[in-house]
Amino acid sequence: MEQTVLEGVPAILAKETWTVEDYRQLVRQLSSGRETFRRSLASLREFEADAGEVKGAAALKVGIVRLMLCRFQEASEVLSEATDNKDRRYLQALCYKNLRQYDKAVEEIERARARGWEGDEVDLELVELNALSGKLDEASAGLSKLAGKLGETAQVLYLRGLIDELSGYGERAAGSYSRAIEISPDYVPATFRLAYYCDLRGQEEQAIRLYKECISRPPVLANALMNLAVLYEDLGRYDVAVRCINRILAINPNHPRARLFLKDAEAARTMYYDEEQAKRLARRNAVLDIPVTDFELSVRARNCLKKMNIRSLGDLVRTTEVELLAYKNFGETSLKEIKDMLTSRGLSLGQAQEEGPAGLAALPEPETKGASESVLGTRIEQIEFSVRARRALDSLKVTTLAQLVTKTDAELLACKNFGQTSLNEVRQRLAEYGLQLRESP
Repeated sequence: MEQTVLEGVPAILAKETWTVEDYRQLVRQLSSGRETFRRSLASLREFEADAGEVKGAAALKVGIVRLMLCRFQEASEVLSEATDNKDRRYLQALCYKNLRQYDKAVEEIERARARGWEGDEVDLELVELNALSGKLDEASAGLSKLAGKLGETAQVLYLRGLIDELSGYGERAAGSYSRAIEISPDYVPATFRLAYYCDLRGQEEQAIRLYKECISRPPVLANALMNLAVLYEDLGRYDVAVRCINRILAINPNHPRARLFLKDAEAARTMYYDEEQAKRLARRNAVLDIPVTDFELSVRARNCLKKMNIRSLGDLVRTTEVELLAYKNFGETSLKEIKDMLTSRGLSLGQAQEEGPAGLAALPEPETKGASESVLGTRIEQIEFSVRARRALDSLKVTTLAQLVTKTDAELLACKNFGQTSLNEVRQRLAEYGLQLRESP
């Protein structure tokens, strides 16, 4: 087996002990050409499969190979058996970052620093982790210090773009990503984020080109392959989409989203999509999402609704006359104002309770279960959704977690090209915040 490794990959693989620098050198050497890359990945898979149970220096080596293969959970598990040094801790931080366990990643970075990891790299990683975890002010402050010291490097520009993107300034972020790629064409993080930006805005050709660049260098990003598959499926190129998915499954046969995608891709060939029904649902939801502040109401009526936490027309149609009149200072005059306002939109108080699911087709009622306002206020831009899921949420005008938890499975599945894979993804992201979609009545 060792001889096979030596023939198929650079001689670095023959070393008994590895460090993070060996990992980076391996990445650089595997990027020398497509054929070298293909043969090298095959040898890496063979080496990892034959490794068995390992500890110490051997565990570090196997962990790096699994990291190269984007098997982050398994990489983290074997790295926990490696010698406890700065390299192990730094590599575990990379695993946790890719698993979106950002708090754990920060802990590992700090442990790497405590074990002798020096230089700006630690601070740059912390900036990225703070940004990804939604601590944008901390990330911005940290980047300002580093930018003054390092200048406009590719990584600094990437981080600046990431902070802007997660803050809602997409066009500005795209500019930073583009400059980062100009400085360092092989810098995959900036290439992937720019591809994602183009993908969300319907710039399919540009997105496909950039995703292809991402998957031409190790470690191959499973997310890039997934998004590329989605684009090809939307273009009706199912065979190419399936090939992308099979590349993921060849490295990680248990990849949950990839396995589900194959079922979705097959179903998409025969799936019936009721566009008129989807349009009706979208129009109804758009009306129910209208804030009550958009209407001319008296100060008393406005204040009462605010104190009752009634923010939209959807909130009002779930509220009865009795509930309104029971509130202090809310009288018949205010009630008439509210009823007239709803009548102008073809709605009425208590309509959701009277008609049930058949009447208003899934009126939103969030399942927050004690979640804090800060969590519910988290913007969708700050959450790592796939392009397909993001497009569906955009079509439903969902911008925060508070709005997302008002949606049901049926509402999401009614969106064009939104299948079980995307639904499972949304459920998983909500579960990470202790939330869930609203159950259908």
